[in-house]
Amino acid sequence: MLKTSIRNKLIVLLLITTIVPFGSSIVITYLYTKDYLENQVVQESSNLLYQGKVNLESYINELNGLTLSLYNNADFINYMRSQNQENNYVTIGTVKNVVQTILYTGDTINAVRISFAKDDRIISATKRSTVVFSNRIKDSKREVFLNARRSPYNMYIEPTYAQQENAINRSKNIITIHRAFTNVPDDEVLAYISLEVSPDKIIDLSRNLYNSDTEEFYLLSSEGEIIYSSHIDVSDNQGNQNWIKQILSSKEESGTMEWKEDSFNGVMMYDQLPASAGGWILVKRVPFAHLYESAFSVAKINILFGVIGLSLVVLATLFVSFKITSPIRILLQNIQQVERGDMRVQPKSFGSDEIGILGFRFQQMIERINQLINREYKLELENKTNQLKVLQSQINPHFLYNALQSIGTIALKNKVPQIYSLITHLSKIMRYGMNMEEDVVPLSKEINYTNAYLLLQKERFGENLDYTVEVEENVQDVEVPKMILQPIIENYFKHGFDIRDGIGKISLVCFRENNELVMKIADNGVGVSEGRLKEIHEHFQAEARNKLGEETNIGLKNVYVRLKLYYGQRASLHLENLEGEGFMVTIRLPIRMEGEANESDHY
Repeated sequence: MLKTSIRNKLIVLLLITTIVPFGSSIVITYLYTKDYLENQVVQESSNLLYQGKVNLESYINELNGLTLSLYNNADFINYMRSQNQENNYVTIGTVKNVVQTILYTGDTINAVRISFAKDDRIISATKRSTVVFSNRIKDSKREVFLNARRSPYNMYIEPTYAQQENAINRSKNIITIHRAFTNVPDDEVLAYISLEVSPDKIIDLSRNLYNSDTEEFYLLSSEGEIIYSSHIDVSDNQGNQNWIKQILSSKEESGTMEWKEDSFNGVMMYDQLPASAGGWILVKRVPFAHLYESAFSVAKINILFGVIGLSLVVLATLFVSFKITSPIRILLQNIQQVERGDMRVQPKSFGSDEIGILGFRFQQMIERINQLINREYKLELENKTNQLKVLQSQINPHFLYNALQSIGTIALKNKVPQIYSLITHLSKIMRYGMNMEEDVVPLSKEINYTNAYLLLQKERFGENLDYTVEVEENVQDVEVPKMILQPIIENYFKHGFDIRDGIGKISLVCFRENNELVMKIADNGVGVSEGRLKEIHEHFQAEARNKLGEETNIGLKNVYVRLKLYYGQRASLHLENLEGEGFMVTIRLPIRMEGEANESDHY
């Protein structure tokens, strides 16, 4: 059914032409939106990380500058170089002032320690106690002091406590900055200055770099140790985090990478501080679920509108397909009805579009076929009747022709050419009338027959008859039914010639008017009364004999019936009285007969 039904093919075609472009647009829109949003988020996050890097670098350099400022204090340097100045109260006072100045200059510094390199002396101060001189150095600090000494910047930042966003502890130091204090310009290390830094500033800077609801942020040391974490699970299992190893192995200071391990599926952006500021790494992770959330929302909206639009399209498709194919189905049923031989097609409205015009033309065609069938049927009956009459009344035509030819020959031998001429015209009339093989002839042939008939009548009535025949050259070849002029002319001799006054006159004029052949036969008889004209017209319409059963106007009736059979309503036979006296019959025929007409002329 799908292969043969126009309706199903039309529905499928309309659906395909709608779903494919719309579905493609949804996919393309989603992909474009996804890529655009990813690039936008990555760009914004990278810019934010860069700004955070600048702020952290400035903060670290500010803390680092506090330790570097000690090189500007000559008394402090002399104290570092001297081994036995504990009893010099002036110098000790200077050292205390320097330590307390550093401690209270930085708001986030919780403690300051100075550990001498050659012995175990320590000078320490916190905001909870005064400056303390002691002789103990923890062995655990030996390693970080070595890191500071090996550094080209004589500085090392030690992560002391990893802060987690959901469990912030501001009482614990987040980092300790260790600086190897050298005997400038020599490389000899005199002491190690350590600044214990609270988490406030670093936490505040970190919070400004991510959205806690949808993003993750991590601050790593240059060795990969977590300094700050927005996600507790990552900080608790930092040794198993492969993404940290991946970032540390990267040779780029900043970049972007996709990651699908460690229970994370998304994009990571990172940026690294310069080594002079500790080489910390800022990492921001955005899950794909959030990254493409807007794209998903746009896609959902598109799909929602797509479903609504598709539903409307389906309804419109069904409506259009049924609207187009329903008239075609009715037309097909009518054709099948005609195929079965039932020509009684019921007229139905198919609309005003092309299909409606097609259905209307089909109905016109069936009506015309019915008319042609009726006409051919009646013509066949008429021809059979005429042939029967001819057979009943005819003498052998060859015998008549031969007899007339013999008479003509005798007339010539006796030098009477007039008789020969009359017999020749009579022979033409008989031959034309008895030829049953022709139903339609050129007008020129009909005119020749009419001329022969009028010549015989002229010979009969002599000077009492005057006739004229005028035929335009452009209508000579127009085909007309045979013997439609002679019966009309004969009526004049039967009904009007004997009761005339003066010479009998009859004229025949044939000419073209638009697309019609006009033939006018006029005489100077007494004409016909109005009552009789009305009776004749009723007689034509009734297609029967008059009330009295008398066959009157047989010639006119015969011409009228034959014109209707051949041309239908396209031909007309008009009777009228002329002013003064006389009678005129006007015949109008289409230039081309019905079977020759071009259908496109009636579109």
